[in-house]
Amino acid sequence: MNAKTIKTTMTGHDHEQLWTALPKAELHVHLEGSIEPATVVELAAHHGVQMTVEEASARYAPGDFAQFIESFIWVTSFLRGPEDYALIARRFAESMKRQNVLYAEVTLSIGIMFRRNQDPAVNFAALRDAAAQVPGVRLTYIFDAVRQWGAAPAMEVARIAAALRSPDIVAYGIGGDELGLPTSDLRGVYDFVASQGMHRLIHAGEIGGPELVREAVEMLGAERIGHGIAVMRDERTMDFLAARNIPLEVCPTSNLRTGALARQIGKETAGYEQHPLPSFFRRGLPVTLSSDDPAMFETTVSGEYAHVHRMGLTTLEMLRLAEASFHHAFLSADDRSALLEKFHSGVSALSLV
Repeated sequence: MNAKTIKTTMTGHDHEQLWTALPKAELHVHLEGSIEPATVVELAAHHGVQMTVEEASARYAPGDFAQFIESFIWVTSFLRGPEDYALIARRFAESMKRQNVLYAEVTLSIGIMFRRNQDPAVNFAALRDAAAQVPGVRLTYIFDAVRQWGAAPAMEVARIAAALRSPDIVAYGIGGDELGLPTSDLRGVYDFVASQGMHRLIHAGEIGGPELVREAVEMLGAERIGHGIAVMRDERTMDFLAARNIPLEVCPTSNLRTGALARQIGKETAGYEQHPLPSFFRRGLPVTLSSDDPAMFETTVSGEYAHVHRMGLTTLEMLRLAEASFHHAFLSADDRSALLEKFHSGVSALSLV
């Protein structure tokens, strides 16, 4: 289907085709959360565990945030060595290519590897090399620790990232349960990360309050915030982020599937129409759009663009939103310029402006 047909029919399916065709960058996506149920079955079989695709899919069923964390740990139990990581990285890169994602910063749960006594350096080399075999998409990596497991394991992940000193490792982050450890306990970890010249990220304001977002910036020097939707409840924190140009990595379907948005608005359930992304964007907060754990949440980054368009952003606003991911990526000036040139060429080819 060509660009004119996509623009004139404007069905839901065509919207997703349009956003799939648009060149994109994705800044908040977990490699382990991209494992499709069929791949879970394949990984499990490698390790002597038999299950059906239906059984694997059932573990991804919607629930609350605690259930999501449990499912995430379950699926990673089948990642036991470099061959497993190479498999999922190649399939992830292929998925990014199909969606015309030119660049992605991929979060790796090094904390889980470390806890399971694996060799993160060997796993990382295998997955990086496997993904690099897929042409047309550039992947870089964020080494991620698990907040509720404490500051000492988080420091080990930071030391591993620093020791590898790979140009493909662009940042250090912490995910998991943001209520599981006070922000102040992580100061030493982030001071070390800063001393090593690494970019700093953290999940905050997903299920916790807006104060955790501000703490992440003021105490830890976080340069981007994973999720951050809690700031919808505090105008001063929104103004604070806008003034400091701290982007929120927003993942709408994730916020619905984990119950995070419902929790923030004090309801049992929430829908896309209640998501704050459009209001953040129009208020002038720096925001980017991502899929988080696409397989686990039955979405794609292209699907997220389709959802946000249905949430009311105009096509021009959508293009500004897409462009923001390139501007807020941890790229050199030359690399950013080259990718933006490809982005603008793609926009022109789709006759969107």
